[in-house]
Amino acid sequence: KAGADIVAPAAMLDGQIRTMRSALDQDGLIDTAIMGYSAKFASKLYDPFFKQCTHSAVAFGDKRTHQMDFSNSDEAMREIALDVEEGADIIMVKPALFYLDIVARAKAEFKMPLAVYNVSGEYVMLKAAAEAGRLDEASVRMEMLTAFKRAGADLIITYFAKEAARELH
Repeated sequence: KAGADIVAPAAMLDGQIRTMRSALDQDGLIDTAIMGYSAKFASKLYDPFFKQCTHSAVAFGDKRTHQMDFSNSDEAMREIALDVEEGADIIMVKPALFYLDIVARAKAEFKMPLAVYNVSGEYVMLKAAAEAGRLDEASVRMEMLTAFKRAGADLIITYFAKEAARELH
């Protein structure tokens, strides 16, 4: 009712998509899309965000209870299927860069919009390498974003959005 076009529950808890879809539909918000954090891996690549925003490695307890083991690709596919079954309009893989195999599998199996989340650790790795003179930031940034698209991403959530938009314009 406040004007959100898309809602995205970050917790990756079983049943939350179904509950949200039901509540939105009951309130007449049938055009509000749900983007599930469908395959959200337990990753240290989130740490730069938490350290910057909360001044701790992990804020608010251990988040691995609602994130997946990064070594289990089949579990990722089951979790994505559950979000689709519950009514997700968009599926997401987070983080993106180390999980392009999951992105490609999900795109092949589920014929629906797929988002990737290019997280803070992926951003910081490229920034640090560029600042150290080891990589050309603009070139590698475009190579990375292109890899996300090539793997099957329809949407890319990234800290590089402004730079990429300027370069593509």
